[in-house]
Amino acid sequence: MSEFWNKRYSTEEYVYGIEPNEFFKERLDLLKPGTILLPGEGEGRNALYALKQGWTPEAFDWSTTAKEKAVKLAKAGGFDFIYNTFSFTDFNEKPGCYDAAALIYIHLPEAERALLHRKVIASLKPGGAFILEAYSKEQLGKKSGGPQDADLLYSLADLVEDFIDLDFEVLTRVNIHLREGKFHEGDASVVRFCGVKR
Repeated sequence: MSEFWNKRYSTEEYVYGIEPNEFFKERLDLLKPGTILLPGEGEGRNALYALKQGWTPEAFDWSTTAKEKAVKLAKAGGFDFIYNTFSFTDFNEKPGCYDAAALIYIHLPEAERALLHRKVIASLKPGGAFILEAYSKEQLGKKSGGPQDADLLYSLADLVEDFIDLDFEVLTRVNIHLREGKFHEGDASVVRFCGVKR
């Protein structure tokens, strides 16, 4: 997978843009700044927004090319942050470490997805917020991005199962028009979740 993502990010342009994901921005703006975990952060657009709002991000991704572009983007704005490169399965939870976490368009096989969610939840402080946006199973056949494999897409039932121990604030499937670079462009079906650790 690192080879696939290194190739995708190998252009000069930021393929998902440099503006934050809209749902991420909307939910982050409601929170008091602190530490935030950003798995699969890619080229750094959400980390940069968090930095500008006073947050301390810690990100990881399996793409070294993504990290290089993310660090470059942050430094251009006068910022720096921790960005590690390893796979999702190699992520070791840090119990009670973060005030928030966000997974934006992270699509993994079911067992890996559930394991990642458990690790991220464990890494949140009590009262910590979990923000997620991803393509729903209704995205199949649409040309606006995401995997065309139902097993890698989300249902609301998946979210309920994975996050049942959190207090739910947002749980919805919506149709939106994406404008996030050339790989996230057009009408899309997404799930959105925000919950708080008890």
